[in-house]
Amino acid sequence: MARLKEKIQTDVNAAMMQRFGYKNVMQIPRLEKVVVNMGLGEAIQNPKGLDAAVGDLTRITGQKPVITTAKKSIAGFKLREGMKIGCKVTLRGDKMYDFVDKLVNLSLPRVRDFRGVSPKSFDGRGNYTLGLKEQLIFPEIEYDKIDRLRGMDVTFVTTAKTDEEARELLRLIGMPFRAE
Repeated sequence: MARLKEKIQTDVNAAMMQRFGYKNVMQIPRLEKVVVNMGLGEAIQNPKGLDAAVGDLTRITGQKPVITTAKKSIAGFKLREGMKIGCKVTLRGDKMYDFVDKLVNLSLPRVRDFRGVSPKSFDGRGNYTLGLKEQLIFPEIEYDKIDRLRGMDVTFVTTAKTDEEARELLRLIGMPFRAE
């Protein structure tokens, strides 16, 4: 079983029940899924960049990404409907817990000048999105083998009803929020 999953079942759930006064264990918010998205504007001019991004995302998450396409044509960006413009991975279950554990304990501390993640990136419904500027913070990515730096968005989807519950859940999991 994933190390983080055990931590959640033992420590986090008990702390959440005590903090919010839940009467039933099923009321406790939990991580539902983690979506890692890599939008590539460069894919319009350089379709091979998409293959490199797919490879990076596969190595980082351990799961093959889905290639996302443009929903609408935008002439200003020379974008046509149906063009491939990014990739994303939806992680659930043990892979999700392994990824979150790796992100919180290994990758985020490797970010230069890291002071914590913003506590303001909640959407009002208990979901949290984190933007990463480069893929090099992950241990699976080798510096010599990348063609260029690519950022990504990591979205944590929880069953929490409010941002406060979700913030507490992620804090107990180990997310290093910046003090503001």
